[in-house]
Amino acid sequence: MKVNLINIETEKTTSENLQDEFFGLDPRKDILHRVVTWQLSRKRLGTRKTKSRGEITGSTKKIMRQKGSGGARHRTKKVNLFRGGGTAFGPKVRDHSTKLPKKIRKLGLRHALSAKAKNNELILVDGNFSDLSKTKSIKDKIEKLDLNNSLIVNNFDSDNPFVKAAKNIKNIEFIKVDGINVYDILNNQKLIITKDSLNNIVERCQ
Repeated sequence: MKVNLINIETEKTTSENLQDEFFGLDPRKDILHRVVTWQLSRKRLGTRKTKSRGEITGSTKKIMRQKGSGGARHRTKKVNLFRGGGTAFGPKVRDHSTKLPKKIRKLGLRHALSAKAKNNELILVDGNFSDLSKTKSIKDKIEKLDLNNSLIVNNFDSDNPFVKAAKNIKNIEFIKVDGINVYDILNNQKLIITKDSLNNIVERCQ
């Protein structure tokens, strides 16, 4: 599988051969769907909760006589019919996460990378990024190379000047190799991988 390789300094575009085992698969939507669903379910907090009538603080004394009121035969104001009463069948604290085999997760990552490569949305970038420390210069470079709306996978340090300056640009996201995942790859239009982090990504997929 051949993908574009852009030198960030000279702005020259060449091609780079990548392993078909990781970047040349025929993307399967069912596997991508399983992994994305697993990821999103893990993000759900499940902390919503309402009180039932048994959890409402209040008197248990009968509020009116059984007959003769001309209305319904209510016993307590803690039921859901009254203001301040409990909620019937309301949400409870629960765990939304599901289980997914590790080999399916790795396979999903391969198919996500292959999907970007197949659609010509996978780009390798090489060069000395430490020289780019101004937001304006980085923005001009990104627009010139048509790298907008991208997820940049890198192994930069947290105090890297390029990362600090580029974080101010809209629709540009950064993620470390250790945190690369299917959802973020598919959620961005383009996937940009720095050449020095390519080997680490291959190790993640093995």
